[in-house]
Amino acid sequence: MRHTGRVDLEQFYAGNPQRRHSEELEFGREWSDGVARCGISWIAATGELYVMREPYGTLVSDPIGDTRVLPMRDDQLGVDILGVVQTKALVEAVMSGWEEAMPGPNSLAWVRQRLAGISTEREDAPGLPSDDLDGY
Repeated sequence: MRHTGRVDLEQFYAGNPQRRHSEELEFGREWSDGVARCGISWIAATGELYVMREPYGTLVSDPIGDTRVLPMRDDQLGVDILGVVQTKALVEAVMSGWEEAMPGPNSLAWVRQRLAGISTEREDAPGLPSDDLDGY
């Protein structure tokens, strides 16, 4: 399993030109790791299953007392490669059951556990992505 360490979103895509032009599968955007909301995606060209962390927003109040969440900048979105899964069929097997696992506390640990047991998940029913980016 390859790990590059956390980088911001632009650094991630700049680090490998194949990433920017590849088709991706997304497996939900409401994962958690205790400190951030996370999205899980898989890049077809590289086989990378990655997590994009969006820190919980900062609440600000205006003089009237209304509150709002400040939007995140791209450089605040941290990306980590969780592992490499070579085929669409295999990543769908690894992510089988993701819809039920995602809402749980520290649900990102479920993804890591599934990747660690990748050899036993090969025969699981496919977990269909939440979004099929670029028609993959």
